[in-house]
Amino acid sequence: MSRRIIIVTAVHAPSARFLADAYKSLCEQELPEGWEWHWLIQEDGRTDEVEPHVPDDDRVTFRQGRPGGPGVARTIALAHADGEYVKILDADDQLAPGTLARDLAALEADPSIGWATSRVLDFLPDGSTAGFPGDPEHGPIECRAVVDYWAAHDYRAQVHPATLFVRRDLLLAIGGWMALPASEDTGLLLALNSVARGWFSSEVGLLYRKWEGQMTGQASHVDADERDARMAVVEARARALDHFQWRYPVSSD
Repeated sequence: MSRRIIIVTAVHAPSARFLADAYKSLCEQELPEGWEWHWLIQEDGRTDEVEPHVPDDDRVTFRQGRPGGPGVARTIALAHADGEYVKILDADDQLAPGTLARDLAALEADPSIGWATSRVLDFLPDGSTAGFPGDPEHGPIECRAVVDYWAAHDYRAQVHPATLFVRRDLLLAIGGWMALPASEDTGLLLALNSVARGWFSSEVGLLYRKWEGQMTGQASHVDADERDARMAVVEARARALDHFQWRYPVSSD
């Protein structure tokens, strides 16, 4: 029986046209023998505009639900995540070749690693790409390292939450994505870093599409009052988890 990696994607009508590129990047992934992926696409809402862009593939499942934002859509999709690992793939992004195999290898090799991230390139409208300075060293990321860096660098983490690959049981224990209008994925990343060691791959794992309709490019995303409130609760959650000293994996002592 094959072991599964569940790919979770939230989508709304404006980003549906990019699903074909995301699907192509998935189909180009090579996994070790005995492993397979299954793609859960969850529409944030109920329209007639997304389903025509969903690939006709037995490995792809499409569902709809009432709108609540991408974090809600992803968390609802977890109800059907029947694999050992969950990989995040936003509808407008693309995986780089070899990403799933590298993520899988990191977590399979070390049971103390709860999650993995990788290097990101911006995928610009003209087809070019651009990287970022300041990536951490290739290898393990210790607990609190991301939280502390994020707090000291104007709420910018040194690893990207859109690249997360995580153990399903850990993701469920954390409660999925935060109930926020934005930064819900950053909230998840910081919570994970508060309770479990992670991994960073210095090889490119994601092409992060920059386009006019993306949520992080909207004026509401940078509203100062809301941003301050989001960042405050994101950090408070991460610090509280650390304070209570819950750790993954759970000690048998």
